[in-house]
Amino acid sequence: MVFFKTPVIKTYYRPTDRNNQVANDYTENKEAGLCSEKIRALGLCSGGLDSILSALVLRDQGIEVEWIAFETPFFKSDKARNAARMTGIPLTVQNITPIFLKMLKNPNCGYGKHMNPCLDCHALMFRLAGELMRKKGFHFLFSGEVMGQRPMSQTRSSLRYVEKHSGMEGYILRPLSAKKLDETFVEKQNWVNRHCLLDISGRSRKPQIEMAKQYGIKDYPASSGGCLLTDKIYCMRLKDLFDHQQNIRERDLELLRFGRHFRSKNNTKLIVGRTQKDNENILNYYDSDKDIKVQVTSYPGPVLIIPDSPKSGDIQLAAAICAGYSKAPPDKSAEVLAITPDRREMIKVLPIAPSVVKHLLI
Repeated sequence: MVFFKTPVIKTYYRPTDRNNQVANDYTENKEAGLCSEKIRALGLCSGGLDSILSALVLRDQGIEVEWIAFETPFFKSDKARNAARMTGIPLTVQNITPIFLKMLKNPNCGYGKHMNPCLDCHALMFRLAGELMRKKGFHFLFSGEVMGQRPMSQTRSSLRYVEKHSGMEGYILRPLSAKKLDETFVEKQNWVNRHCLLDISGRSRKPQIEMAKQYGIKDYPASSGGCLLTDKIYCMRLKDLFDHQQNIRERDLELLRFGRHFRSKNNTKLIVGRTQKDNENILNYYDSDKDIKVQVTSYPGPVLIIPDSPKSGDIQLAAAICAGYSKAPPDKSAEVLAITPDRREMIKVLPIAPSVVKHLLI
C-alpha cells in the first residue's frame, strides 16, 4: 500500500463563514495542548469492512486515526469493538438513546421502508462526532460510506444532506469514494493526499474484498445492516409503543426484541416468551418493582410479563394466555402464579388457545 507522509501545515484552519466555529475550537484546543502538529482524524465506526478500510487508508498516510461508535437499543457497538481490537485503533463508545429517540419520533426526512430515519440518523451522528472532534482537537471526521452502495443514505444528494445538516460541512471525508465526490475542505488544506484516496462506488463489494486481502483482513462481518429499525416486526411493535406510551425507557425498547407481544382491549401490553432463551431475555429486563410476572406452575410453559401496572381484568387475561401457550391441557383449569410488585397470587384459569387471541398480537 502507498504510504504518504503528511506535510506539516502551520495554519491548520483557514476560517470562512462556515468554518469559523471549528477553527475557533481548534485554536482553543491547540492553546490548551490538545492538538499537535500531527494530523488527527476521528471516524464513525460501524465495525464493518468499509469502516475498517477507510481508517487504514488514512493511517497509511501517516494520519493518526481514532473511532467513535454510537449505540442505542436499535443498534449496538459490538462490531465496532471487535474492529478496534483487531486493528488497534482507539475507540470511544457513546450511548445516545435519549437524543436519538427525540429525532426518531419526528425525523426531518421521514423514514425508509420501515422506521429507519437513515439521513437524519447519520446527520445526528456526525454532529455528535463533531462535538468530540472539537473537544479533543481532531482535524476532521471520516466514515466508510461508499457512494451508491445504499439507495437511501449513500447517494450523492444524501451524503450532501448529511454533511449540511450535521453542521460539519467540509470536515467530513469519505476515503473510499473521495475521488467520486467534490473536494472537501480537508483535502484543500492538504491534511490528506487526495491522490491516495479511492474512487469506489456502487453496490459491488469486490474492490473492498480485494483491499481486505491486501491488508490481511480475514475476520470482518457481512455487509448487511444490523439496525432494528429496518426490521418489519420490530418496527410494528415500536410504533405501537409510541402510540401507547409517553415516557419510553431503554428497557422498553430492548423488550421489543423478544417474545410475542399482545395489546389488550384495555391497552395493556403483555409479553410472552417463545422459547427458554426468550424467557431468559425477557426476565433480564423484568422490573419486580413495577411489572407483573405470570407463569404456569404445574406444566412447562412461557414466562409472561406485564410491564408497569395493568388495568383491571388484565391479570386474569394474562394468566389464561400464558396457560394457553403452556403444556397445560386445553380443557382443564390450570394454576398460574402471578407475582405483582406487592403480592403473590395463585390464579386458576382455563387456558385460552393462541388462535383465540391472535387478533391481539402486535
